[in-house]
Amino acid sequence: MMNKNELITKLRELDSLTFEEKSQLIDLINRKRYGLVWEDKPEDAEEVLNETLPVLSEVIDKAIIYNSEKQKNKTLFENSKDEIPNHILIEGDNLHALTTLCFTHENKIDVIYIDPPYNTGNKDFRYFDSRFEEVRDIDKENPFRHSMWLSFMSKRLKIAKRLLKETGVTFISIDDNEVAQLKLLCDDIFREENYLTTIVRRRRKTQANLTKNIAPVHEYIVCYAKNISSLQFNKLTYSKEFIKKSFSNPDKDSRGLYQTGPLARPENSSNKEYILEMPNGRKIKAKWSCSQETFDRYVQEKRLVIPREGKGMPRIKIFLNETKGALPNTWWDDIASNEEGAKEIENIFGTNAAFIFPKPTDLIRTILQIASNKNSVILDFFAGSGTTLHATMALNSEDEGKRQCILVTDNENKICEEVTYIRNKKVIEGYTKPNKEKVEGLVKNNFRYYKTAFVGREKTLKNKRQLTELATDLLCIKENCYKEIKGAKQIRIFQENSISIVIIYDDIVIPNAVELIKKLPKDHTIKVYVFVEGQDPYTEDFEEVLDRIQLCTLPDAIYKAYQNILPKKRKIEMEVETVN
Repeated sequence: MMNKNELITKLRELDSLTFEEKSQLIDLINRKRYGLVWEDKPEDAEEVLNETLPVLSEVIDKAIIYNSEKQKNKTLFENSKDEIPNHILIEGDNLHALTTLCFTHENKIDVIYIDPPYNTGNKDFRYFDSRFEEVRDIDKENPFRHSMWLSFMSKRLKIAKRLLKETGVTFISIDDNEVAQLKLLCDDIFREENYLTTIVRRRRKTQANLTKNIAPVHEYIVCYAKNISSLQFNKLTYSKEFIKKSFSNPDKDSRGLYQTGPLARPENSSNKEYILEMPNGRKIKAKWSCSQETFDRYVQEKRLVIPREGKGMPRIKIFLNETKGALPNTWWDDIASNEEGAKEIENIFGTNAAFIFPKPTDLIRTILQIASNKNSVILDFFAGSGTTLHATMALNSEDEGKRQCILVTDNENKICEEVTYIRNKKVIEGYTKPNKEKVEGLVKNNFRYYKTAFVGREKTLKNKRQLTELATDLLCIKENCYKEIKGAKQIRIFQENSISIVIIYDDIVIPNAVELIKKLPKDHTIKVYVFVEGQDPYTEDFEEVLDRIQLCTLPDAIYKAYQNILPKKRKIEMEVETVN
């Protein structure tokens, strides 16, 4: 067969075809031989990015900042001995927010959990179709129902993959309506070899007998790694019920509770049978066994249980205090149901009507126990009621972790302001349940609220200056550094957790900035962002402090972060009629 690229080159050189004809033929050549095929549907969020660049702007009066002495939220940040995690809520379309995170968090996210629209056909998925300039509720009769959902999801998952660390992992809740399509889509984006599993979860404990056929009580969590060879999951902590059911101590072994398991054969061994000699001289055959040397050591350590008065197959004692927990499996029937998620909403808001179908915190906490460490960064860009942040803060409280959480949601029906934000504000400050029971606040958390804003995409000097000025909040998020100290005209300085950020908005004040940099703590990492029209960071102007700083140019750094994310501007080919 002819090389595909060669064929496309020859097509482009043909004068007898119009631009549209060439485009359609090239699309046919590029069409997949296997996998999902769908019609790409333009949406308003993507059209906005054709003309503008997104940035983030903090809503200062919504910031909840921990104060180590007063524990009051409307105070200035005070450094304490504890490093307080900075959690972020972004109000805006998640396509725009994900684009900004490519500047602040590319290759920095440890865990992504999302609960996207399930596309049930019951108006749970709304799509702005730019061709008709209207928002459409996608029902089951829509012939492009799956295409619209796949187009919507693919744009966002492609960016999400860029945000993940090499060791990162993605969990996606879904049900029967799109689970097959989602699996093929993720095989394409994350690559099939990075597929981990699909967890089946019991979402409701009661059964509604209103369906005509089989009552659904389950849903799925589809799991992909960024790079499966770099992934390492944690084990789950045993519950008291599991310990009671699975561990015992019938012979009153002083080492405590244990369960028994088969002897492990040597690594890289074949499936051949092994011959072992028992303490009483009896010889046994076993495919699943160990070396005689290891067996003798087990005997000496009194780690063996041999049933039926020494006539059965030997099993090894696995002590509870030696295990690190249980391996997670794919059937989750004992983790909190969606009814319990609704009860949590009722306890916080006084009514379960504040948000429909919330996920329970126990579900997300279980995912984070498996996939995160104490310093992980977690992202949920279909934040809904904000369960993921609630679960993150709860787990931090349990294991003294410093996990950070980023939430993204739009503000349709004021969900971001009145549900996502208020829920987590109450979790931090404390609240009273409808039964008058008081719930103490998880006060050791900072919570910041941002909105998406936009700057013209064309690279004019005016737009470059405006982008630099509006990039301050992006830089604070990128460096996880928010406390501002005294700077100077056209110079702002932020300092927190042994990091200093110096932002220079006009190159004429570089000499003043150098003098300020000299006074910064010598043990700090110092990041200097300077406005220049091009890519030259004026390195020679910082010569006196060059050994102490990391220098970066604005807005060029933002343009570079966005360049492979933004939709390509459509090229219009004009046909010129020749007049004889």
